[in-house]
Amino acid sequence: MNPFTRSLIGRVTDQALIDFVQNWDELEALIVRVYRNNRVAPEDEAVYARLRAWLQAAYPRHQTRLAVYWPRTRIGREPAREDPLARLLAIERAADLVDNWAAMQTLPAARETLNLLLLDAD
Repeated sequence: MNPFTRSLIGRVTDQALIDFVQNWDELEALIVRVYRNNRVAPEDEAVYARLRAWLQAAYPRHQTRLAVYWPRTRIGREPAREDPLARLLAIERAADLVDNWAAMQTLPAARETLNLLLLDAD
C-alpha cells in the first residue's frame, strides 16, 4: 500500500471505505505490473476481473464523496475532466493495460482522490 495512504487509513473507521481502498491498491499494483512487464501473466486476467467486479459493485457507495475531490486532480498535465477511478474501472481486461500510458497517467489522480477523501474521513 502507498505509505501515505497507509498512514491515513489508520484513522478511518468506515470499514467499507477501508475495504475499497485496499482493493483499489491491489488493482493499482496490477495495473503498474502489467504496464511495466508489457505483458499480461495468465493469472492477471482472473485477478483483474475479480478486483474490477468488486470495485465496480462497491464504487457507487463512495462515488458521491469522491466526486468532491477528483476535480482537484490532474491527469497527465491537464486538470481531470472525468472521474479517474471510473475511467480506470472502465478498462475491461487486464490485456488492455499493456502499453496503456493513459491508464498510467490516470493512476496518480485516482490515488490523490482517494487520499483526499481519507484525509477528510472519520
